[in-house]
Amino acid sequence: MKEKDSLREVKLEYFAFADKGKKMPLDSGQELGPITLAYETYGQLNKEKSNAILIVHALSGDAHAAGFYKGETKPGWWDNMIGPGKAFDTDKYFVICSNVMGGCRGSTGPSSDNPETGKPFALDFPMITIKDMVRAQKNLVDYLGIDKLLSVAGGSMGGMLVLQWFASFPECIRSAVPIATALKHSPQQIAFDEVGRQAVMADPDWLGGNYYGKAQPQRGLAVARMIGHITYMSDKSMEKKFSRKLKEEKYTFKFRTDFEVEGYLRYQGDNFVKRFDANSYLYITKAMDYFDLSEGKLFLGNKKYDTRFLVIAFKSDWLYPSYQSQEIVRQLKSKHVDVTYCEIPSTYGHDAFLLEVDEQTRLVKHFLLKTYNSIKND
Repeated sequence: MKEKDSLREVKLEYFAFADKGKKMPLDSGQELGPITLAYETYGQLNKEKSNAILIVHALSGDAHAAGFYKGETKPGWWDNMIGPGKAFDTDKYFVICSNVMGGCRGSTGPSSDNPETGKPFALDFPMITIKDMVRAQKNLVDYLGIDKLLSVAGGSMGGMLVLQWFASFPECIRSAVPIATALKHSPQQIAFDEVGRQAVMADPDWLGGNYYGKAQPQRGLAVARMIGHITYMSDKSMEKKFSRKLKEEKYTFKFRTDFEVEGYLRYQGDNFVKRFDANSYLYITKAMDYFDLSEGKLFLGNKKYDTRFLVIAFKSDWLYPSYQSQEIVRQLKSKHVDVTYCEIPSTYGHDAFLLEVDEQTRLVKHFLLKTYNSIKND
């Protein structure tokens, strides 16, 4: 395998903690344990352990951020940003990505077996928060022997995790890259999440969350995903991609997929139910709605912060509009935190954080290199 292709084949690893009577306390007042986090790593950790970057994923993401699994042809969800010579350059940096607690792609979540019953948790899984997810990730970073991360980066819900890392463990991160995110959900954002949750819970196959071993509530989860995809795109990107193109030459005059946009949404919904657990969708969207670091809650007291920030927003993103990113910047500047703000004039909507590769690469590369060089000069 050539050096430049060293990232192409990756494997999923697992870290277990909070066992043997040491359950992890949660914001809800409950405890959880044992906990397993699925994660992947890319690149090499240097001797000083100063080049580690934690990538945190969005709602439907997972630990497979880059490279390929053996025998598969589809790369990780941010493969265009992680690898040799890319924005998160694995020739320079050691990159980590873990599936969040509450997820369904290897980490402990509602589909995991409850050690007390031997059956899936379902709705017996405790309510979790973004802060709980970060607390779990901190255990993984400690396990890897890393005292201070060079950076934490992610978009959408990943951006919330980035902000929570700064709020919870500012002394453990040198820099942060929150992308297309917010300090808290607006009523509109909560409303979209609630419609998705209601679609899942209205499916007769949901069975109060106890569908494991039976049929997953596919119809409800697919509708929830379809709603989500509408919010991820912009009016311009939908017009460019679909316009009013028909699947066939003329209308069917039946309730079928006459328009290409209808076919796209159904395809996305059908694909989503093959890889995602409906209860995880409920728990994670609720955690996003609970998230709130507004009104000074981003900071621990009146200490001086040396974490550097790169905040990125996208002009056409109406799900997480740029004013929310600008509010993050205002909060950081109020405490004299070193922050750079960039609003990219993309037409892709919220999906831009996955699609605007060239501009993000330019920004992130320069930002990380400046941060990394500052360590050498200390």
